[in-house]
Amino acid sequence: MKRILMLIGFCVLLSNTSCQSKKETKEEGEKFLVTNPIIKDTVITKEYVSQIHSIQHIELRAQERGYLEKIYVDEGQAVKKGQLLFQIMPKLYEAEMQKAKAEASFAEIELKNTKSLSDRNVVSPNELAMAQAKYDKAKAELALTQVHLQFTEIRAPFDGIIDRFHVRQGSLLDEGDLLTELSDNSKMWVYYNVPEAEYLDYKSTLSANADAMKVNLLMANNQLFGYPGVVETIEANFNNETGNIAFRATFPNPKGLLRHGETGNIVMTVPYKHAMLIPQKATFEVLDKKYVYVLDKDNKLRSREITIAAELPHIFIVKDGLSVDDKILLEGLRLVKENEKIEYKLEKPEYVISHLELYAE
Repeated sequence: MKRILMLIGFCVLLSNTSCQSKKETKEEGEKFLVTNPIIKDTVITKEYVSQIHSIQHIELRAQERGYLEKIYVDEGQAVKKGQLLFQIMPKLYEAEMQKAKAEASFAEIELKNTKSLSDRNVVSPNELAMAQAKYDKAKAELALTQVHLQFTEIRAPFDGIIDRFHVRQGSLLDEGDLLTELSDNSKMWVYYNVPEAEYLDYKSTLSANADAMKVNLLMANNQLFGYPGVVETIEANFNNETGNIAFRATFPNPKGLLRHGETGNIVMTVPYKHAMLIPQKATFEVLDKKYVYVLDKDNKLRSREITIAAELPHIFIVKDGLSVDDKILLEGLRLVKENEKIEYKLEKPEYVISHLELYAE
């Protein structure tokens, strides 16, 4: 019985060896797929993490000390420029203003009397000048009390939305205490950082195509914001630690969907005219450099370094190293070696590009 089992195992081994030999012979007889680079106009899309800010966002603070007597608005309420928001108890400042008015009236009467006496040469010109100075000082003090009284009313400096209250009615306020924030969300400023190389690409593209200034905003719910933005400002200096520079895009916000402090991703499209495209699968990497196998006139493979300008899904945009007439190896890069002569089948680049997922590993 043991001899029978050994005989069966030996036959199976011979059978597997024979099948493997036939399989290797079949693979050696197959043709490798080869294609050409293709020149096409294309657009690449890049995303950048961003911070969303109101075009105006300020803190509203108490300008006088006193009790918060009245709150005229609510959190989250839209307000108009000049609308009364908070009232600090004004009684003390009203009394000071009345006192200043009385002193100004008294000084005015004194000035008139002194002027009358001066016209009759009863008093000296110096006494008239002193009466005039006293009246001017009283008027200045009256104006100052009026300013203090106005400071007890906190009004909206622009149209906007009230944020959370930091105080409640009846609170005792010191000068400078934070009451709330006010945001103008009619337009939004969206800040994002761009690496130096991409900044240079952007500037060179912008000079040839003004549409590159337009960007889109991908919101936190993975939906595109309904209105495109425009890159209006680029900061003056690069960050030496990160190698980035800050861009600022302005977005209209007519429906008030965007709020100060939101996050999202800026989606920026960069057009490439007459770009040379090759499948990513046709490349291999050695020491951080990209290479392809190019077929020479004798059907031998020669490795060639290429420079990548940009990356798309399954596609590289080639900046340098290839021409449209070059035949590049599409599949089997790990099965060949330098200077090896192969048999090949040439696939049209249009077909290869349109069916890249079929070739993806």
